[in-house]
Amino acid sequence: MKIVDVSESYSEHGGGVRTYVHHKLAAAARAGHEMVIVAPGHEDRVDVVEGGRIVWVKAPRSPFDDRYGVFTSAKAIHEVLDREDADVVEGSSPLYGGWAVSRWQGRAKKAFVFHTDLVAVWPQTFLAPRFGFARVDRWARPIWSGLRKMAAGYDATVVSGSWLSHRIEEHGVTGARVVPFGIDKRGFSPVHRSEEMRARMLADCGLPPDADLLIGVSRLDPEKRVPTMLEGFERASRRRPMGLVLFGRGSMERSIKRRIERTPGVCLAGYVGSREQMATAMASADGFVHGSAAETYGLVVAEAVCSGVPVVVPDRGGAAALAGPGYAETYAAGDAEACSHAILRLLARDRGQLRSACAVAARRIGTMDEHFDRLFDLYAELCDRPVVLRPEQSSPRLRVAS
Repeated sequence: MKIVDVSESYSEHGGGVRTYVHHKLAAAARAGHEMVIVAPGHEDRVDVVEGGRIVWVKAPRSPFDDRYGVFTSAKAIHEVLDREDADVVEGSSPLYGGWAVSRWQGRAKKAFVFHTDLVAVWPQTFLAPRFGFARVDRWARPIWSGLRKMAAGYDATVVSGSWLSHRIEEHGVTGARVVPFGIDKRGFSPVHRSEEMRARMLADCGLPPDADLLIGVSRLDPEKRVPTMLEGFERASRRRPMGLVLFGRGSMERSIKRRIERTPGVCLAGYVGSREQMATAMASADGFVHGSAAETYGLVVAEAVCSGVPVVVPDRGGAAALAGPGYAETYAAGDAEACSHAILRLLARDRGQLRSACAVAARRIGTMDEHFDRLFDLYAELCDRPVVLRPEQSSPRLRVAS
């Protein structure tokens, strides 16, 4: 097959989406498929990369993070899709790129890959702390209506787990196909634990080697709820000596740096491009702390568990779906006080038992290779179906009700 992924969230300097895309390129090459990524770039150009090509379409930068672009021209996307003449086209964004794919009238089968829950990322991040998640979901009916219309322009909607299938079906987005996500287990493992690295990270936090070490890996954007993590850590650190090393960058970097300057025991390590260095840092921690309740799959949470590191995660979203009582503590999403109690509960538990439970849980977490094998099988199934003419979709009108 020839597969084209219109990946609006792909960036050369990105995090989880970049990791996912490059695994997909490699998996497609191994399976004998041709893979093309279409992404918003600074200019129109084509890069030949291992496993396929990246077609950059000139687009403006995101106002929130200049590492990313935002599609604004359906015509430009359609021209690329017409030229590539793929068997399967993926729309990997619920924003303009996804709408452009849904409206394209080419011969290819189309799959809407539900990487982003728009309601969880924006309305619930800002409004749920005051009004509650269920009420915000009701207020966001126009967004769900727009997503239903967009999904109708595809042959299948791909989700990472049954919990997400249930969530979108509750709001009328039908036809979900569950293709469980996975991680690179060869890269993330307890064997990478380094006491030297652990001591060095604690020293960066101004603490001795006998303190507890927590780690966080996150874009510094609103939906990641990093301030909740920091406040939860600050409260917990009054009860026992602990350090927190936070990896990542993003739109809130300046304000988070100011917050960290007022929070003893926290070190902002920034963006680390080396997967090997990240795997060693992850495996060397005593616990992993996460803030986001908006993810469709908790990639870094899965990496922590497979590294033998127990986790503290909110009780909603992809992170919560990966949590288990033997190796995780959960807390009410967005509640810093609850986060602090969860941290203290985790650090009070037996470390050996926690690591053993992580090892058991890691066996249930799939690999990237397994995920892409299932995804390509689904696409082969779609290609075997007879061609169905689709009505042209109307333009998106996504607004939150007041």
